[in-house]
Amino acid sequence: MAGAGFPGGLAGGGERRGGDGEGGGPRLRGHARRAAPKTRDDFYFTRRISERLDPVSVPRYRLGYTITTDSLGEAVSPTNATTRYSLTGNCDYVLRDGGTNAVLLAGRVAGFTSWSASGTVVASDAAEEDAHRRLMAILADNLVTRLTAQASTLPQ
Repeated sequence: MAGAGFPGGLAGGGERRGGDGEGGGPRLRGHARRAAPKTRDDFYFTRRISERLDPVSVPRYRLGYTITTDSLGEAVSPTNATTRYSLTGNCDYVLRDGGTNAVLLAGRVAGFTSWSASGTVVASDAAEEDAHRRLMAILADNLVTRLTAQASTLPQ
């Protein structure tokens, strides 16, 4: 059943790592050192990047990033309690040459998610934390997709 008509042999929930298939993605796998995480969101983000691009073995590139998030109440109950929030995020990134520090690629990726705050305080806090984890995975996946699409322009 492997492949069953799905591109790249993916079937039912399979996950493709950045750099599989055509294009310049293999230039990035194991070669893009990420800036050290400073916040919980940074940790979730860099962990997902590592899952997609593999741990760094030979650092040819340095990936810098700045993540910003914002939450906004979206649903209010008749008693004026906010019951649903949206969480938006942006990641500004710069991929630099590891030797010369020259900027090779730069840009911004964005994403959003939401969570319900209609349960207990503990449940609402857990839902918010989960929304942050999901948003960081979305931003990391969007970044890896963007970098992989542009990787053929990178020096080897």
